[in-house]
Amino acid sequence: MGRVSEIVKHLIIINAIFFIAASVPQLTALMYDLFSMHYPNNPDFILWQPISHMFMHGSPTHILFNMFGLWMFGTPLEQMWGKQKFIFFYISAGLGAVLIQTLVYHFDVISATNFLLERNVSEIEINKILYEKNYIPDQDVVLDGAQSARAKMVGASGALYGILVAFAMLFPNVQLMLLFPPIPIKAKILVPILISIDLFSGFSAKFSMGPIAHFAHVGGALTGFIMMWYWKKNQFNNKRWN
Repeated sequence: MGRVSEIVKHLIIINAIFFIAASVPQLTALMYDLFSMHYPNNPDFILWQPISHMFMHGSPTHILFNMFGLWMFGTPLEQMWGKQKFIFFYISAGLGAVLIQTLVYHFDVISATNFLLERNVSEIEINKILYEKNYIPDQDVVLDGAQSARAKMVGASGALYGILVAFAMLFPNVQLMLLFPPIPIKAKILVPILISIDLFSGFSAKFSMGPIAHFAHVGGALTGFIMMWYWKKNQFNNKRWN
């Protein structure tokens, strides 16, 4: 592992600035309202949030793990691809993460809406149930819909999963050291395991470790895979990114 590359360094700095600002008590609520990714029908949704949520994080551990991963896996990709291709890939993976997670949220919201419509609940009341922050629904299907409608997605994890997939496809036999247990494992084995865990956790909420947007991870990984497959198939010329 060498020095940090230029775009990766700038991304880490921007993430750090956002995190420090959001850690100021007087700014915390405002920062999360403005820059987290909200469900598009939520009154707090703003057009820049699909991008800005990538620079917001929920805890010191969250940002440290993401920035360490960005440095470790993003630096060799930027050195290989160049600045423009790398940032295009990074942002695209993050947007893919938003798309997949939002589709999951949409399914929950539509299920809750249909459940309430079948019980002759008015549209005004439905909006109150789903979007009013202090309202706690009692039915599970409505609770799931309300949680999705009010969710605030933050973090670079989706973009990072795209980076992980690209790294595993370009450097499949690189040995990576696990923390628990501390054993080496090849990138081409580790990355599919991580994605499988997210898929399992996403479909089995009781196994999820906290409020993690598992399908955002899957969306970033899928976007990264599609882009890598497309570039390889079409033998993308690096000169197009200069």
